[in-house]
Amino acid sequence: MQAIIHKGELHKFDERGFEQLFASNGWTNAWVNGVFEYDHYHTNTHEVLGCYAGHARIRFGGPQGEVVELEAGDVVVIPAGLAHCRLDASPEFGVVGAYPDGAEPDLKRGPGEALDLPRPEADPALGPGRGFAG
Repeated sequence: MQAIIHKGELHKFDERGFEQLFASNGWTNAWVNGVFEYDHYHTNTHEVLGCYAGHARIRFGGPQGEVVELEAGDVVVIPAGLAHCRLDASPEFGVVGAYPDGAEPDLKRGPGEALDLPRPEADPALGPGRGFAG
């Protein structure tokens, strides 16, 4: 289980642009903010993050997981159960988050757990049959 990262493909999007893109692919219940500074995950839904400003180092997979530099224009699709944590960020760092079919995520702290939730029909950034979905 790993995150799917679309690097730098969407640098033209602001918050509203990411919300519209994600919604057009069935990922709604959007929010605008940052990423928690502790390992957390969701057991009932996948999550997408679209970085619209700044940059941050995000760890995926718990304390021994992979560290990825996210920057404006990047999109990351996080499978249910995959822990993620912001290690540091630029002051202007911001992301838009959303969930398939507008799911209301639970919030669990910890290193994550292996889950096998069905993948939605469409990748939030690339559309039906591609990326996370395909």
